[in-house]
Amino acid sequence: MPAERPYEIYDSHAHYDDAAFNEDRSWLLENTLPLGGVRCVINMGTRIRSCAAAMGMADLNPYVFAAVGIHPEEIDGALPENWVDCLRVWLEGGAVAVGEIGLDYHWKDSAPRDRQIQVFTAQLELANQMGFPVCVHDRDAHSDIMELLKMYRPQGVVHCFSGSVEMARSLVDMGMYIGIGGAVTFKNARRIVEVAKELPLDRLLLETDAPYMTPDPHRGTRNDSTYIPLVAEKIAQLRGETTESILEASNENIRRLFRLDQHSRRQAPVTHIY
Repeated sequence: MPAERPYEIYDSHAHYDDAAFNEDRSWLLENTLPLGGVRCVINMGTRIRSCAAAMGMADLNPYVFAAVGIHPEEIDGALPENWVDCLRVWLEGGAVAVGEIGLDYHWKDSAPRDRQIQVFTAQLELANQMGFPVCVHDRDAHSDIMELLKMYRPQGVVHCFSGSVEMARSLVDMGMYIGIGGAVTFKNARRIVEVAKELPLDRLLLETDAPYMTPDPHRGTRNDSTYIPLVAEKIAQLRGETTESILEASNENIRRLFRLDQHSRRQAPVTHIY
């Protein structure tokens, strides 16, 4: 465990359907995480099948909540014509957010940019129509992300934030949250360190992006939600605050953004969409 003290841990962004958890997923979700102080996980869907998995995990584990969405790296391939209807059913049936969605211009073999924008905007529209927050992926696409967020003005978070302090300020002015994870602990971190210093605490969400982005000193190993206190500890050091105060602020922000205190845990059937 990353900390000896019994912190109450909320993780705003994880992927427990990932193959990295295939060997011990049930044990991790049912034992390791709860015993390690994890009280809330927002588990992200990235394609139709992983959205179904996220809903199933939320149904089986009361502290896990599902977000459903089509990630920009998952646009081509097995994306059915009725994919928006699939997301709508899940949102009506217990999901708490539309995510992980966004734009990724890093990989040369990703879907064409115009197709990414089309799918992203369709999900922004869906989120606004249904009153759900969004969890936004932004990789090497800052300009288009900002343009579309200014246009649609959703509730939500830009996760694994990699932009500048100025971009973070603009997002905060729009009412968005900033997701910060293990990258802030890396020795070569620069921009995210400056963002962490300046970000208003009522706009901070802590995250893992598990199994990825494991914080130091465990970088290179599989990430999970019990490492959240390491991220909080680093941010606390940067700001001259306590680890507890950073965790408490993020936990409250997660409850507020995803409306966890009032959200229905009813789950919709998922088998009919295949």
